[in-house]
Amino acid sequence: MGSLEGVHVNVDQAVSARAERLAMEVCWDGTCRRSSGELMPATRPGEQTCSGDTCSVTAVRTGGKFGFGTISGLPKRPVEVRLTLGDGGPEPVLTRTIRVTPKATFPNGPDCGEGAPQVTLTVAADGTVREG
Repeated sequence: MGSLEGVHVNVDQAVSARAERLAMEVCWDGTCRRSSGELMPATRPGEQTCSGDTCSVTAVRTGGKFGFGTISGLPKRPVEVRLTLGDGGPEPVLTRTIRVTPKATFPNGPDCGEGAPQVTLTVAADGTVREG
């Protein structure tokens, strides 16, 4: 199993109600790369049910949304991300710029080799954006 280079975006439900798409520009060393995509409904684990030896958990929507932007060549050092959330209209719902540091992923566990660098951005209810 591998991992993609890029930026995860988690959006609070107060903002996600108006946002359908994301676009980002990520810059480092005088070069910028762009990515865009849809925001998808976020879920959390719901109630667990078991029947004999088989158990299952339902996914429950949180009201928030998430998305991912693939950024080729993303380094493991500080980058500047300009994030824009939109609703399909001419004006963005939110535009913010933040400096963050992508980190290596370990998709198969810490003892199985390093994967691609990624960073997660969280958009809070008040529109602020933070790393993590």
